[in-house]
Amino acid sequence: MAKDAGENGPAKKVGAKGKAKSAKPAARPYERPRGGEARSISDLVPEIGRTAFRKFGFIQSSVVSRWREIVGDRLADVTQPAMIRFPAGQKAGGTLHLTISGAHAPMLQHVAPDIVAAVNRFFGYAAIAGVRMTHGQVTPAPPVQPPAMLKPVPAELGDSLRDIGDPELRTVLERMAAGLATPPKLPRIS
Repeated sequence: MAKDAGENGPAKKVGAKGKAKSAKPAARPYERPRGGEARSISDLVPEIGRTAFRKFGFIQSSVVSRWREIVGDRLADVTQPAMIRFPAGQKAGGTLHLTISGAHAPMLQHVAPDIVAAVNRFFGYAAIAGVRMTHGQVTPAPPVQPPAMLKPVPAELGDSLRDIGDPELRTVLERMAAGLATPPKLPRIS
C-alpha cells in the first residue's frame, strides 16, 4: 500500500502540473478603447482654444471670435480685446483690456461706456465695469459673412409644408428642402 501511494502521489502532481501548463486562460473579448468615437478637428478646436483663452484672461473665447458682432464694424477695425481681468473670486465687475491702433484713443474714451454696455449685453450680466486701453498693432477681424440666400422651395414640397402650424418648424423644413433640391457643390480649396 505504501508503494501504491508513493507511485500515485507523484503521478498526480505531474498530472496536475501538466494540466496547469496546458490550460490557457480564456481570451478576453475585444473591448473598444476608451475615448469615445472619432471627432473632427473642428469640434476639438473650440475646446483647445477655450483653455488657451482662459490662460490669458478670457472666460469665453467667443468674445474674441465675435468681437465684430459685439462692438460693430467701425470699432472692430481699430480695437481688439486683449484680456478680461476680474476681481479675485468674482466673475462680475471686471476690466476689459483693449489694444487700440493709431490715434483712436481719444475717440474710444468717449465711447468706452458704449463698449462696456455692448460687452455686458453679450454676456447677459454686468461682467465688465471698465475699459483699459493700450496702444498696439490691431489686425482687423474679417467681416461677418451673411448667410447665402436660399432658393425658393419647389412647388411640390411647398404644398406639403403649408399644413405645418409652427412657423419656425416650417421655415427650417423649407430651408432643408431647398438645400436638398440644390445640386451639391465641390468645396473650394484656397
